[in-house]
Amino acid sequence: MLKKVLLGLSAVSMFVCAGETFAHQVKKNHATQENKQDGVLVIAHRGASALRPEHTLASYQKAIEDGADIIEPDLVSTKDGVLIARHENEIGGTSNVSALPIFAQRKTTKVIDGHTLEGWFTEDFTAKEIRQLKARERIPNIRPANTTFNDLYGIPTLDQIIRLAERHYRKTGRVIGLYIETKHPTYFASQGLAMEDRLLKTLAKYKYTRDIAPVYLQSFEVTNLKYLKDRTKKYGIQHAKIIQLYDDPAIRPADFVKQDVATTYADLATANGLKQVATYADGVGPSKGYIFNQATQQPTTYVADAHQAGLKVHPYTFRPENNFLPENLKCSAVADQRCPTGSIKEIQQYIKLGIDGFFTDDSKLGREAIATIK
Repeated sequence: MLKKVLLGLSAVSMFVCAGETFAHQVKKNHATQENKQDGVLVIAHRGASALRPEHTLASYQKAIEDGADIIEPDLVSTKDGVLIARHENEIGGTSNVSALPIFAQRKTTKVIDGHTLEGWFTEDFTAKEIRQLKARERIPNIRPANTTFNDLYGIPTLDQIIRLAERHYRKTGRVIGLYIETKHPTYFASQGLAMEDRLLKTLAKYKYTRDIAPVYLQSFEVTNLKYLKDRTKKYGIQHAKIIQLYDDPAIRPADFVKQDVATTYADLATANGLKQVATYADGVGPSKGYIFNQATQQPTTYVADAHQAGLKVHPYTFRPENNFLPENLKCSAVADQRCPTGSIKEIQQYIKLGIDGFFTDDSKLGREAIATIK
């Protein structure tokens, strides 16, 4: 069904007459995109991160080319409040900052959400300084081929990512959604760098994210999601969906720790917990173990309970290397070897359990999993 919808979107674009306004195109394409939500969504986890260094424009572009419905930027803040795409605010392992003598003195140790980390942190750099850095592969031992792209791409801002998706839409008529995560929101707020309103202001600047593209706002915390839910309409962002992410069942969201709230992710994953989540969220993003117990090889009731509460379910993360696959789906014992057949089978296993979308590091394999499922 997704294939047919995508082809339909392209056809709409081809037959728009030269005199038709952009607003009319928006109305047509958004209506088509809404119909697409019945299908299983392919969410490009940090872009095509199995094939390019994550959170780069090249990674997002590759994911779009490979058939992703949605691209996922994780956001952190610079010292001057610019939102940039990095999985963590510590960037020693995902950039060339450690190789630049000019920034050697910026190396430091910080406690982020209870974890002590040593390295270089985005909140200690201005946006202008970040532009001097280049991205590097985060897990070179598992993805050595990606190291050939080291130091080729900059670290993009949220604005640049939105414009990338918008250009693709204008060129092809195909709508690419954005699935945006605010990283460590309680920590950044404590630094005077709260991200929520700056995120919403940025989304509101662009007609593409304001009126056209599906926008998902996700977080491992709860307080900021409730804040975002209350503010999206104020900023005129018509189609934003709120997604509660789930970390290790035994731990608590960072904002709950600060507020001395005893609730764990396991508590939020019960049938009653999911009903509470549904009071502020449209969907949930659990790690795979919430849905399929690898130890027992049995599915849980998580998907059914979430659907009963009215929530969409988008698990993370499906990766194509043996290192990340369950034992029964590995192609070999070689950790860094790609295993497309195993990855496709794993995705299909979860689709059959009723998920509504999934995060994948390789969108092409995600598309193939949907196309070949029996």
